Amino acid sequence: MTISTTITLANGVEMPRIGYGVFRMREHEVAFNGVSEALKAGYRAIDTAAIYQNEEAVGEAIKASGIAREEIFITTKVWNADQGFDNTLRAFETSLKKLDLDYLDLYLTHWPKLTLAETYKAIERLYEEKLIRVPGVSNHHQHHLEEVFAVANVKPMVNQIECHPSLSQDALRAFCADNNIAVTAWAPLGTGIVFTHPVVKKLAEKYSKTPAQIVLRWHLEIGNIAIPKSITPERIVDNLNVYDFALTVDEVTAITALNTFHRTGADPDNFDF
Repeated sequence: MTISTTITLANGVEMPRIGYGVFRMREHEVAFNGVSEALKAGYRAIDTAAIYQNEEAVGEAIKASGIAREEIFITTKVWNADQGFDNTLRAFETSLKKLDLDYLDLYLTHWPKLTLAETYKAIERLYEEKLIRVPGVSNHHQHHLEEVFAVANVKPMVNQIECHPSLSQDALRAFCADNNIAVTAWAPLGTGIVFTHPVVKKLAEKYSKTPAQIVLRWHLEIGNIAIPKSITPERIVDNLNVYDFALTVDEVTAITALNTFHRTGADPDNFDF
């Protein structure tokens, strides 16, 4: 694998293995500078969302980078309050305008509300109209995905979920793989708790890498897309510097075994926002 390595999605679209997440970067300057630094470092995927309130800054940074639009994979999401068929279509138009783009690479539901089927049908419509290149969902358990499957003409091609060594999501990842759905890991480093675990510390020493780099390499080894976030230029670069080593099968297994089912965010079956 190299910095240019991608995952081929169900429709043949190529998606970068590591992207840059902009969660909690609400200040315009912070988001603009973060995305600018990420693109300069070599990231070619940016993940935002309507609720992050930084789509304008993301769009401006992309324009200012001078990088051709088709070289950057851009994801955003419809927020919960805007779900449902018609509302989702309107929310998409708003996001597209804020990003100042003609199309999006990937559009996701943000959380599985009761209207998840209607919301996905709207995303499917956008896909049919070629306003998005890839239809997807986020924070969907297996039963949520099965509810979407029941109404979909085209299955979601990406499911963005919380995933890290403390929440390895083995069963859900296997279900997604069986259905040709790529998994994007948000909060890919978790809370950093595993950074002090002897397994991770030993591997960091062995490969002369940081614990964070070991965990990000683990994501690559198990087939995930990862979207780490940082506003520190050095860490933005470090999070992409994970292609000059590889973990063994046993080492990957040892990290996966650190799973404690610990979530840093809400459970998609139990949230109130």
